[in-house]
Amino acid sequence: MGLFDKFKKGLQKTRDSFAGALGGIAASFTKIDEELFEEIEETLIMADVGVDTSLKIVEKLREAVKRDRVTDPKEIRRYLKGVLLEILQGDTDLEITTKPTVLLVIGVNGVGKTTTIGKLAALLKNQGHTVLLSAADTFRAAAIDQLQVWGQRSGCDVIAHQEGSDPAAVIYDGVAAAKARGVDVLICDTAGRLHNKKNLMDELAKINRVIDREAADSKKETFLVLDATTGQNGVNQAKQFMEVTDLTGIVLTKLDGTAKGGVVVAIKDQLGLPVRYIGVGEQVDDLQPFDAQTFVDALFCEE
Repeated sequence: MGLFDKFKKGLQKTRDSFAGALGGIAASFTKIDEELFEEIEETLIMADVGVDTSLKIVEKLREAVKRDRVTDPKEIRRYLKGVLLEILQGDTDLEITTKPTVLLVIGVNGVGKTTTIGKLAALLKNQGHTVLLSAADTFRAAAIDQLQVWGQRSGCDVIAHQEGSDPAAVIYDGVAAAKARGVDVLICDTAGRLHNKKNLMDELAKINRVIDREAADSKKETFLVLDATTGQNGVNQAKQFMEVTDLTGIVLTKLDGTAKGGVVVAIKDQLGLPVRYIGVGEQVDDLQPFDAQTFVDALFCEE
């Protein structure tokens, strides 16, 4: 299955809700007026694009329609597609520029963080990179075992200590092993205790100090994993994590299980962070690099 087909399948629930509503709006209006813009705004909000972002999109839509003197409501779809693409475009590729490139993965428990790491490891291996995993979520009982299972599935070694160990010590050993083995990417799992922000802040600060000291010449990325089914709550989660660490991108999981796919637009607009990967299914190859054009095309495609 090609990238477009994966996006199309993963976005089906959002497309059915969002594109279906847009089609209904275009069919029921004979002219472009303020009532039509209000209907579009409501549709965007229902897709979890968020109030502020929806208002911004509709304003851009108004300007474009006025500029080009558009009068046919059926043209709105094409113009809206262009506005969304403008917001979403930007560099989202993961560039492996150092040996190792260190990828720190964070997120609250239950979002699919460890599973995402396993799928990302498999994806990078399939691209020809060597990958090492570091099991620094030592707080949750099953996290280490779960990551080791994913390591076996993806053919990647896992650096792990016992449950309850110091996460920063696991990262230290992971960096040392990655450097000694000359691997391309070190992916580090972390605990997701957002409910205790002080502990999380201290832990992430300590982990970052270890990486900055032991892998000073390495490129470092920090990805936050969010569950797409939580919609705007995911955006709020991201804002809290941004208070405790510097994020370089978002991985959005479970996009296939929700009609709230508009949250992708909200994340880019409200947080200024690129969505780097999206999960569009349960299979190991269903984690895909995010592509704005493919996303918008799949969202607006007609069956």
